[in-house]
Order: sequence, then structure tokens, then C-alpha cells
Amino acid sequence: MPDHTATPTPTPAETPPETPANVTLVQHPLVRHKLSLMRDATCPTNSFRHLLREITLFLGYEAMRDLPLEDRPVATPMETAQMPVLTGKKLCFVSILRAGDGLMGAMLELVPSARVGHVGLVRDDTTLQPTEYLFKVPKDLEQRRVYVLDPMLATGNSAAHAITRLKAAGAKDLRFVCLLAAPQGVETLGRAHPDVEIVTAALDRDLDDRGYILPGLGDAGDRLYGTK
Repeated sequence: MPDHTATPTPTPAETPPETPANVTLVQHPLVRHKLSLMRDATCPTNSFRHLLREITLFLGYEAMRDLPLEDRPVATPMETAQMPVLTGKKLCFVSILRAGDGLMGAMLELVPSARVGHVGLVRDDTTLQPTEYLFKVPKDLEQRRVYVLDPMLATGNSAAHAITRLKAAGAKDLRFVCLLAAPQGVETLGRAHPDVEIVTAALDRDLDDRGYILPGLGDAGDRLYGTK
């Protein structure tokens, strides 16, 4: 007898939404592949961390694509020649705790001389609004380009809060770097801070009633640190 047992079928891939003007979407094939591995619920903690580091390197390259250069003399083993080196503002990487620290290591690999800041936020499960418990950043933010780091841009409330606080502390040149973004988060952050570019590896479909990204990858902090 033929087996007529129903087999669950995966949700079909949807046509990606049009990329908003304030978003840079990094769609390198390696990024898309590695992100799919991270989304898998069976991906172990150590692999999740490693994949996040690898993808962050790609995101960092793209987020810093417009850093200014100037020519300076460099003595090679053959001769002295004018070569491009970084110039302009120094950098600061600011992690939205706790999951933002998962991106910090790779960003510092790219620019070891960058200063580091932290904004500690806890999201209320009912209101989906953040409560701040820590704000520790360098004093000279107005002289630096600031990259705000958080794996998930879900409701956008935490990102908007953090950037508001950073601007109040003097930051004028900011970028937001994340692994995944939901339409609601992009809209919220764009409405609050239209001058801030969002660099992300994926624009996902929606949020569920708990404010989690769909299809998403679950709670990035829990998966990063093995706390759930």
C-alpha cells in the first residue's frame, strides 16, 4: 500500500522585500549560506559563535566601505611610494548588551585601535520597550565615527534608544550594524534617526506577537551564550 502520511513542508522562500533607502543589505553568497546555517535550530553554540564572527567580518567591511584614505609615503623593500592609509575620524564600536558583544570581537579584528562602548538594555516582554541599566562610552564621541552593534533589529525600540543616548553624548556620525532586521525595526529606527544607515545580512518577513523576528533565528543572546 502506498504511504499517504503527510510530510511537513518547509515554508517556501518569499520574494525579498524592496530594500529601504536607509538599509545596506549584504548579500554575498557566503553570508547568505552562513546565515542559513545559523538559523538552523540544531546549530550548536560554538558553531553559532563562529558563524556570527565570520558574518560580522563581511558586515564590517561593508559598513566601513567609505572610510576616507589619504596617500602617505611607504618604504617597501624596493622603493618608497605613495600608498593609501586611513585618515579622518577615529572609530568607536558600541555594543548593545548583551548580544551585541557577539559582533564586537570581529569588528575589533578589523580595527584594533577603535574605542569601545556599551549600552545595557533589557526589553520588557509585555511593552517591548527597553530599560537601560548601563551606559559607558568614550568621552570624545563627537570626534569619532560610531558603529552600534546588535545582532537583531526587531521592534527597533532598543536601537533607537541607544542611538538617542549616543547622540546626546555627542555622537554625530553613526551606523547601525546587525545580523537580521525586521520591517518594523527598520521603520522605527528610520523614523527616529533617518540619518543612520543600517547594515544587515537579511531583511526578514515580520515579527511575532512577542516581538521576535520571523523566520529569524530565535533569541540571539541565548543562542550565542548557551543560556537557553
